[in-house]
Amino acid sequence: MSEKVLVTRKLPEKAMKLLHSECYLTVNPYDRPMTRQELERAIEPVCGLLPLLTDTIDSTLIDKAPKLRVIANYAVGYNNIDLDYCSKKNIRVSNTPGVLTEATADLTWSLMMALARRVVEGDLYIRQGKFKAWSPSLLLGQDIYQKKLGIIGFGRIGAAVAKRARGFNMTVLYCNRNRLSSYTENKMGISYRSLDQLLQQADYVTLHVPLNEHTHHLIGSEELRKMKETAYLINTSRGSVIDEKALVQALQDRVIAGAALDVYENEPELTPGLAELSQTILTPHIASATVQTRTEMAMVAVKNLLAGLKGEVMPNLVNKDLLGL
Repeated sequence: MSEKVLVTRKLPEKAMKLLHSECYLTVNPYDRPMTRQELERAIEPVCGLLPLLTDTIDSTLIDKAPKLRVIANYAVGYNNIDLDYCSKKNIRVSNTPGVLTEATADLTWSLMMALARRVVEGDLYIRQGKFKAWSPSLLLGQDIYQKKLGIIGFGRIGAAVAKRARGFNMTVLYCNRNRLSSYTENKMGISYRSLDQLLQQADYVTLHVPLNEHTHHLIGSEELRKMKETAYLINTSRGSVIDEKALVQALQDRVIAGAALDVYENEPELTPGLAELSQTILTPHIASATVQTRTEMAMVAVKNLLAGLKGEVMPNLVNKDLLGL
């Protein structure tokens, strides 16, 4: 094909080779997100765009690309893209669902276990030369085995997290916009709760919802006060699902026992006070950061892009209204 394509960040090599063989390619040469000015300059001649979740693709930017027909987002979420405006302009948009389910579920469990058993604190304790002898009261944490796990948002990732809880004999509670059938609940060994009930009963609360008008600040000061003082909060979904200022205050006041975050409300900036809290674990948006997952994500995004440019139905088309669906 002779189509011009902009990739806003270098992808794993396998995906880049496929793109280079099919398109005239412009790639962000820097190991950082493109600035707004750089995006505006680079997007003007392209027919296809492969952006990251960190790139804001709004109507103003879209208007600077009169030839743009396809946007293949390198992410499951697509709240960085003005989807309604894309549909209005007949621009097809896709995402990469399903690819990062298991990796994200793994990281959720990594954060949960590290938080409960104070692994990060223990590592720092050793490195600072503070460990002199074993002690019955040294860095006491909390059990995970047979505790109550509350999952907010029960899509692919929420379900994958629940499956892993079986090995720990946990009671799994879930809250979802649409309740599952009793057959599915019984088969998976899970129980439905309202949001308030789940927050009040769970020892571990993990978030797996998309970011939209219904989930923005889903967890704020009021919700945090409903949790147990011994409870932990884990977020690998989207940063703005939590009111980060309210979370900092709740942790400072010992309203809950701790929190582990992989995403942030004003990413990459942290709310003041968050980094200073010893009862937090903070990771830099690495839920999908395995070689296998990031490569597969890239290949899914590229295949979506190429299909769209060829006039074929994109496998993971988001704005299905363009197909009359």
